[in-house]
Amino acid sequence: MHDYLLRPNRFFQRSSNNPIRPLMDAIKTLALFVLTALAEIIGCYLPYLWLKKGATPWLLLPAAVSLALFAWLLSLHPTAAGRVYAAYGGVYICVAVLWLWGVEAVKPSLWDIVGAIVSLLGMGIIMLAPRHAP
Repeated sequence: MHDYLLRPNRFFQRSSNNPIRPLMDAIKTLALFVLTALAEIIGCYLPYLWLKKGATPWLLLPAAVSLALFAWLLSLHPTAAGRVYAAYGGVYICVAVLWLWGVEAVKPSLWDIVGAIVSLLGMGIIMLAPRHAP
């Protein structure tokens, strides 16, 4: 397995010589947030299918794996956990609205879309705000 997947600091290694690095870090962070959201949604949706839709209880096994993957993916971020969780929430909301539309075939309302945009703005403020080293 790749070493950088097991060490969060390696996943987002900074280089002062590369001006594109902050953009690449932002893209990696967003991609990681989307994967994390999908893992969480799948981990919760499968038990929902079992409890509410009469699906097989065997769905609990991949649900547990998906939720474990979710927790591991959250650990890959190189910043304070509380900040990661707060920023991740914005992306989670957007992915959940897309899930509603794509998987559950429910068209999002205008308010769903506005709420998702507002949550992304909040995520951007949290993740992109200037920080001073402690």
